[in-house]
Amino acid sequence: MRWRVSFPMVLTGLVVLTGFFAHAALAAETVPVPQPRPDANAPGTPDAVPPNAASPSAGSPDISSPDKGAPNPNRFGADIHTDKPIENTLPQPATMTPPSVDAVNPDRFGAKQPDAAYGAFQRGLYKTAYNLAMLRAKNGDPAAETLVAEILSRGLGVPLNPAEAAKWYGLAAEQGVPEAQFQYALTLLDGRYVKKDEKGAFALMQAAAEAGNRLAQFNFAQLLVEQDPGDVGLGKAAVYYERAAATGLADAQYAMAQLYANGVGGKQRDDAQARILLAQAARQNYDTAQIDLAAWMIEGRGGPRDLKSGFAWMRRAAEGGNVAAQNRLAKLYMGGIGTDPDLILAGAWYIVARRAGLIDPQMDDFLQGLDDEQTKQALQKANRLR
Repeated sequence: MRWRVSFPMVLTGLVVLTGFFAHAALAAETVPVPQPRPDANAPGTPDAVPPNAASPSAGSPDISSPDKGAPNPNRFGADIHTDKPIENTLPQPATMTPPSVDAVNPDRFGAKQPDAAYGAFQRGLYKTAYNLAMLRAKNGDPAAETLVAEILSRGLGVPLNPAEAAKWYGLAAEQGVPEAQFQYALTLLDGRYVKKDEKGAFALMQAAAEAGNRLAQFNFAQLLVEQDPGDVGLGKAAVYYERAAATGLADAQYAMAQLYANGVGGKQRDDAQARILLAQAARQNYDTAQIDLAAWMIEGRGGPRDLKSGFAWMRRAAEGGNVAAQNRLAKLYMGGIGTDPDLILAGAWYIVARRAGLIDPQMDDFLQGLDDEQTKQALQKANRLR
């Protein structure tokens, strides 16, 4: 499985969790039936998840039209903070984009007050920030060690050096910096730049999770499910999923939606609560949540039936590049569900999905039924949709 991570150095080669985390099927399916498969937002960055997002409430959110969140996480604080299956499976972590570097809070590097190294980093003067931080890092300053590690792990102003970054993350982790503990835990799971140590990674991930690092909370929950994929393991994981979801982490919101949708992990089945959580994740461009929310709204599951809004969410996921959503959107256009029937757009969106490798016999038959002029127009629109 893919892990919810912050930097490129830990995006590959990580542990694959099995059994409860499947992608949304790229196979043919009817529109009302959701097929969960997560994607992701960039973790631990100001454009990842809102730091003070309220925990899911029983009230129904305004989901008549998709909108984007504007998260601003606090990832490296030295102070300790305490804080899928819709019918079949639990979620995977989403893929990550590298974290942005603007509007960064100095607390994420363990610094109580802004300093010269942090100030240079915030202004994009990475080489200067690296030089200033290195002076302190060599003297054992954990905040500076973490900053040096991040700069090296991303190649900001200096050559990319994941192995050296791992060393500095390890030193900062030993001094209890939650972000460093999380990053070094991922490095230990990866085993490319340090000796693989799953037991050590588990301990560090738990420490970071208990300290309030939302990404560690989510990934520690994943480790718990891997250890025990049964309901007992899900119950233990639910504690950490819920904490991360309360901070606004889309992966965790989707995970909790699955628990409520299936009545597992110590949660009673509650479709209304699951739909609220799907909407929260969908607003953050979590494409699998967008697909599921669209299907639920079209079906009327967990709330009132809303064909127009369901269509809008499906189109948003399709325009974001989700192949399953592209195929489902084609079917919505074909059937005129939530929109006026449009055979040309139906054909165009299916052509886009088919070019990506999805084959749907029903839509193949539909495409073959178009006349020459309709086919030509569908191909032209498909070329513009790419």
